[in-house]
Amino acid sequence: MAEPKPPHSSPAGSESAPHTSTSPFADLLPREELDQLSPLQILDLVATRLPPRHPALLDLAYLRDRVASLEDMTDQARQVIEKYEEALTKLRSPAFRVGTFLQSVDPDRALACISGVDYVCRVDPQIPLASLQTGQRVLCNEAFAVVQGLGFDRSGPIVRIDEVLSDGRLRLGGEGGTTPVVVVRSALLAKEKLKPGHEVRLDANQRVALEVLGMGRRIERSLEQVSEIPWSSIGGQDEVVLAIRDTIELPLLHRDLFRRFDHAIPKGFLLHGPPGCGKTLLGKATAWNLRQQIRDATGVDRREFFLHIKGPEILNMWVGESERQVRDLFAQCRERAAEGQLAFLFIDEAESILGVRRGGRAHSILSTLVPMFCTEMDGIEPLSNVVIILASNRADLIDPAILRPGRIDRKIRVRRPDLPGAQRIYEIYLRDSLPLAEPGAELARATAEAHYARRPENEFLELTYRSGRREILSRGDVASGAIIAAIVERAKGLAIKRAITSQSPGELTRADLLEALRLEHAENDLFPSSDLTEDWLKLTDLDPENVVRLGPIRPRRPTPSSVV
Repeated sequence: MAEPKPPHSSPAGSESAPHTSTSPFADLLPREELDQLSPLQILDLVATRLPPRHPALLDLAYLRDRVASLEDMTDQARQVIEKYEEALTKLRSPAFRVGTFLQSVDPDRALACISGVDYVCRVDPQIPLASLQTGQRVLCNEAFAVVQGLGFDRSGPIVRIDEVLSDGRLRLGGEGGTTPVVVVRSALLAKEKLKPGHEVRLDANQRVALEVLGMGRRIERSLEQVSEIPWSSIGGQDEVVLAIRDTIELPLLHRDLFRRFDHAIPKGFLLHGPPGCGKTLLGKATAWNLRQQIRDATGVDRREFFLHIKGPEILNMWVGESERQVRDLFAQCRERAAEGQLAFLFIDEAESILGVRRGGRAHSILSTLVPMFCTEMDGIEPLSNVVIILASNRADLIDPAILRPGRIDRKIRVRRPDLPGAQRIYEIYLRDSLPLAEPGAELARATAEAHYARRPENEFLELTYRSGRREILSRGDVASGAIIAAIVERAKGLAIKRAITSQSPGELTRADLLEALRLEHAENDLFPSSDLTEDWLKLTDLDPENVVRLGPIRPRRPTPSSVV
């Protein structure tokens, strides 16, 4: 009979208690410390527990090399991933904004202008607010917080100061159709002495003046120092000099007397006449002599401000620019007069910008330039202590509105010099400091008499009047100060050439002057075409309405009776 099977029992060594997992390296270190170690450190720990020369040490060394290479690859891959993540984060982040720091508001807030809009921005605590200066550029993040201070901008629009306000702010005139604005000074210009007319550079937002660039182009038209030209150095124009002195000097030297008679002070005068007769020289002499007269009479030396304008240089192709320059010229004169200077506005070739306005649909710049000039002369803002001098070869082309009384009060005719006047001009140029073979007065007298002599070789033009009368003009009839100066300079050249040839010091002789007189008129033996005869006559002091024909003197053919 079989024996009953024994009850099922667990394998030897097994326990009925629940199974608990333990670390394979529990006998080395606790689980918490093992989790903090790298695989290489665990391998090194296992190797220390094996006995020396154990066969497993070689396997552990190989395994360690493989794990080390894998960790290096993992580190490199991690660095690449981190770099790409950083680049991706930068690409996805919004752009920072650059603004202009205006002023501090609170210890941690600042007023900044960004893209033309003012913002009260938080300031990064790492940036000292005191380090930010007015006009400096600042970097703002997407939250419009100032995170970095930048330097001052080195570019920006250039504008001209129209007025310096009492609190230091600057009023900028509207140029090119822009609206006048008021800006503040940057920290760089806080102590700068600025004046109207200075050009300054603004920031990109046009809120702060950053840099002063000096005076604008308009000062280039002014003479820094008027040449010393006493009235005695101007020959052949005694009547003109007397008329100018009566017009300009008397009202300034005898103000009380003029005020007693309630006599209006002339605003300006017109110098008109043939070319080369000294109109520009008379204008400069007016400024210098007036300063000397006032200094001698009152003991006060008032510096002259002589603004010399060549008519065509103010003309500009842009609409409104020529008118702006006219306003600017008068503004300069008013500013200098307010400072106590003698302000002169001298416009040469005045007919080019103040010509007669024409009717019609076609737009002409004179239709706006002439009214602007008239408005500046007698507008709301008074034109006091400013002398306006116009010079023109063709006064008949100037608009009558300019020449009416109350604007240009005196019209002074500058005529060609007569024989005594020409002799005086020759004496001025033949001064004693030159190496002269004879006294200067003798050379001047002989040359002037030869210049004005009624001889066949001096005959220049033949005129036929409406009455049938004929008249011959000689070289003296078309003489001018410019021609006389050219004759003397040509004579100097002849004397210098002779001195070089003979290798001697050389002197200026009477023969040099007479030869220069002949050569000068031979080179300038030019005559106008028939369609320009009328205009040419107006430059020679002749009335074109009475002249029907103008022509050069032709060489006379010998008559049969004169042939031997």
